[in-house]
Amino acid sequence: MKPLVIILMGSKADLEHCNKIAEACKQFGLETVLRIGSAHKTAEHALAILRQYEAGLRPRVYITVAGRSNALSGFTDGSVCAPVIACPPPSDAFGGADVYSSLRMPVGVAPALVLEPVNAALLAAKFFGQYDAEIRAAVVGFQKRQAEKILQDDQELGLR
Repeated sequence: MKPLVIILMGSKADLEHCNKIAEACKQFGLETVLRIGSAHKTAEHALAILRQYEAGLRPRVYITVAGRSNALSGFTDGSVCAPVIACPPPSDAFGGADVYSSLRMPVGVAPALVLEPVNAALLAAKFFGQYDAEIRAAVVGFQKRQAEKILQDDQELGLR
């Protein structure tokens, strides 16, 4: 059964950030679905989305994208058994991303916090790569390309 990454955003304003995550997931062979549900404004709708995916047997990871008061990540994590990765969007108002509401969660609520969209996808791939050889190979290939780029940059710099 192919794993699924559910990218849950608090509002359509987060779509650009979510598309970056979805695009990065593709490079690891991960299927994604994008959904909108606010913990503040449409809690019942958001909970219905989570119940829909939790009812299935498909392996899954949730990536939540919400700015400001990030209730969505804690709400999601407290409602599901699968891993949750909080990836708040960048915000000019906070000089980067508003991470404070993502850092401190109550005991029993433990979403991971990853700020870079590609890294959120990488973490999801690492979860799935524990039992899926194709995804693991994609992770290994990605890491190898990252290392090769550093070595190439060093070699070019050393030639000056």
